Amino acid sequence: MRGRDDLQASVRALAENDVAPRPTGGDDLHHDPRDMPPAPKPLRPGQPLRTSLRTRAAPASADMRILAIAADHLARLGPRGVTVVAVAAEAGMTHANVYRYFPSKDTLLDAVAGRWLRTVEAELARIADAPDPADDKIERLLTALATAQRETLAGEPNLFAVHRDAAIAARPIARRHRVRLRSLVERVVEEGIGAGTFLIRDRERAIAYIFDASYRFTHPAAIQHDAELPSDIVKARLSGVIHGIQKVLRTGAL
Repeated sequence: MRGRDDLQASVRALAENDVAPRPTGGDDLHHDPRDMPPAPKPLRPGQPLRTSLRTRAAPASADMRILAIAADHLARLGPRGVTVVAVAAEAGMTHANVYRYFPSKDTLLDAVAGRWLRTVEAELARIADAPDPADDKIERLLTALATAQRETLAGEPNLFAVHRDAAIAARPIARRHRVRLRSLVERVVEEGIGAGTFLIRDRERAIAYIFDASYRFTHPAAIQHDAELPSDIVKARLSGVIHGIQKVLRTGAL
């Protein structure tokens, strides 16, 4: 009886103090609500949601900050005016820290140009993947490649200068770009052969012919050379070259 009386006394004490009995183990799904963190306070009128939820945009990584600063310096000062020391100072770090991400000034500028090249390559890939006849794709690929470079030469000449110099010196960024271009052209050529649109027998010769014939309109050094030509003349000449390429591919006259 004494044990029963003690148990009843304990229950009454818990009820009087409004204390819920704690589980002794094995069931972590039932918690005392008072152990839970307090609910967030309601928003004040006009208070932005991000303040309440503590969701701030993640800061840019160090290499992305360096690239953004280098791109700004390149646009304002040109390739020769960009210095690693100045980029590092604006980024709030030592130039030695910049070299941890980009071993040289050329590497840094090429990385800036590489961001633009990736957008160009993405557009070319979209053309190559489109459900169009292969001969139409060749025309669109070459036109888009030529147009993107001429527009960049006119609108962002310093960025184009880095692209041109990298191509002339065959720096890694230019070699990788060339490989990607070749891959896209090869994909379209193979598609044309498979569909019977192109009658060529030697795929490698056909790919080389496409690049050789379009060199004046697709290589940055040649584009720079023709920078003063009116755009309508350039477009007309490019159109003639493309039609010649299509004819050769269709007839297999290589």
